[in-house]
Amino acid sequence: MKIPDLELGKRLTVGANPIPVTCFGIGPTEIRGTAAIQGPLLVGASQSFPIPNAPEASVMIARTTNPEAPVVPSILKVTSRAFPPTPIDVMIGDVTGPVGVSVNSTIINILNATVINITSPITNGNGAFNWVGTKTLTGASAETGVLVETGAQAESGKEARSGAKVINGSTVINGALVVNGATHINGFLSFSGSIVGITKKFDISHPTKPNHRLVHVCIEGPEAGVYYRGKLENNNIIELPEYWKGLVHLESITVNLTPHNYYQELFVKKITETQIIIENNAGQAIYCSYTVFGRRKDVSDLVVEYEGNEIIDH
Repeated sequence: MKIPDLELGKRLTVGANPIPVTCFGIGPTEIRGTAAIQGPLLVGASQSFPIPNAPEASVMIARTTNPEAPVVPSILKVTSRAFPPTPIDVMIGDVTGPVGVSVNSTIINILNATVINITSPITNGNGAFNWVGTKTLTGASAETGVLVETGAQAESGKEARSGAKVINGSTVINGALVVNGATHINGFLSFSGSIVGITKKFDISHPTKPNHRLVHVCIEGPEAGVYYRGKLENNNIIELPEYWKGLVHLESITVNLTPHNYYQELFVKKITETQIIIENNAGQAIYCSYTVFGRRKDVSDLVVEYEGNEIIDH
């Protein structure tokens, strides 16, 4: 039977043995304009679902091939145009009946006005993840594989990651950073505070032995000290670097003198901010090497011993 136009004033029910649809009301409470279709239901081009007797879903939607219809850009559109949106305009599954969702797409564009909330025990992603703009993470974040980030990133809470991470751009961490394992830095490393560790050393390729390494460790002492060394020959004045007057406490300066070639009765006669005057009590010419030590005045004095089990940057 072919009907050119069909208008129903109440309800449409399609199915050989339809089950009463109570959610649309029964009897006097029946809601007009509703439809119950037992399905499967196909809308659009049937060529998209070609396998005979094998429907792929309860509702199958494809692009229309109706020659009388204008060209439409989308297969499915949900809009709140002319009506204000609500938080549940579109719902897939619910807390009592969750469903699986599979999306095979070329591109997904999400233009969101306020917030996107995702609550999931595990969120998996395969492939490149590109993010432009500010990214804020609150809570635990576990990542396996390579992560490439360009731009600012703000994170609050614990982050656990397995695998490599590549960051293109500046990274700011407000809070403590704990690294369990080796840390390799290729480039300049700058600190605005103290460097604290069990030892402080450098490890380089050995300058004279092939297939060897050379390791030195920093000398440890109870102060933030600096030194300046050199030699005097037929001269009794050690010229201190110009910056020492702004760097070193004058009263902290000490001098070690080592005579060369012959015995000399050397002593320090006077220390100023720019010079150290040396004299030879034996009256001979001065030929010696020297090392000058001083305590820095641009930083606080070191607290050598303090109570507690945690490291404190004094």
